Amino acid sequence: MLDILNMETGNETLSTDFILLGLFPGMRHPGLLVSLVFLIYTMAITGNITLILLIWADPHLHTSMYFLLSQLSLIDLAFISSIVPKMLVNFFSGKRKISLIGCGTQIFFSLTLGIAECLLLTLMSYDRYVAICNPLKYPIIISHQVSQKMAIGSWVGGTLASLAHTACVMHFPLCGTRELHHFFCEVKAILKLSCEDISAYEKGVLVTSIVVVLLPVSFILTSYTLIFLQILQINSREGKSKALATCSSHLTVVIFYYGPAMLIYMRPGSSHTPILNQGLFMFDTILTPMLNPLIYSLRNREVVGSMKKVLRRCPIQNRRPCFSY
Repeated sequence: MLDILNMETGNETLSTDFILLGLFPGMRHPGLLVSLVFLIYTMAITGNITLILLIWADPHLHTSMYFLLSQLSLIDLAFISSIVPKMLVNFFSGKRKISLIGCGTQIFFSLTLGIAECLLLTLMSYDRYVAICNPLKYPIIISHQVSQKMAIGSWVGGTLASLAHTACVMHFPLCGTRELHHFFCEVKAILKLSCEDISAYEKGVLVTSIVVVLLPVSFILTSYTLIFLQILQINSREGKSKALATCSSHLTVVIFYYGPAMLIYMRPGSSHTPILNQGLFMFDTILTPMLNPLIYSLRNREVVGSMKKVLRRCPIQNRRPCFSY
């Protein structure tokens, strides 16, 4: 009798684990895709760490704009690291399970970092608006203290919203097999397994999506409309090019990040298209963190100049640290 109870207890423990079916289950050559993801992950880690170190090491980059950019790189670094390592471990170990606590932790961090990035990108658009439309007052309006508050507000806002949603999602009882048609623990994938009526919570998700996605997009569009109107008033071609260059990197990142996010959370019936959602999530959580440092590095003269200065200070024969002052 005791053995039966132990077996039942063991089965109950095992039943709390989720099974991640992985990225595009049913592919003929999943190893090739996973290898590509590992390459992208390596590039994302290298690019974001390099950008953070450059901003930290070069005094010319110790401005509010680059401080916010370093925070964006930090978020991207944590975002991709909260998802990809577990996916790689599951694939190479052959185990596709993730514990209940592990799943809740992954949901919390992915939501925190995703929402924080939304808020930070919105605040960065305001930073660009002030820099171009009110350049003389920029050091006063966007001081270092203000930029710190922007970064802290993004992290705190993402954390509070994530706590509320993680608690709600993990509270719902689940029925049947705990197979998630996803490569990480994602809210909508888990809600599909719920036994209860989740219509009330889905309304809450819609409200959060409006607050976190739709309103920031509206704010960003308003900021860039005012920016472009201001650029049109600049007489010199060089001045226009310089103003556009300072905005193009951020605007490109905004399109890459918000485009998939809007298709996932603002599209009716999006939960019924798991394959499409996986592709969109892959772009948002894996590709975008790799692309962001490349976009800012290749299109920003100051970052490129800083990289050249560091490389000049670090010849191959020189054993001194590259980022020493």
